[in-house]
Amino acid sequence: MHRTIHPVVPPRVDYRLTALGLTLLDTVCTLMGWAVDHADDIDEARAAYDARLER
Repeated sequence: MHRTIHPVVPPRVDYRLTALGLTLLDTVCTLMGWAVDHADDIDEARAAYDARLER
């Protein structure tokens, strides 16, 4: 990630992916899509796990 700080008030910082970071973009987008598609399953698994801990 590349970070640019601008000397202004209020402070401003811009971020952008480096060439190396861009190589991960497709992989991260695929993971995000999977998470969205399985959000209900993830919530159910979390609730089941939490219920086991409360015993």
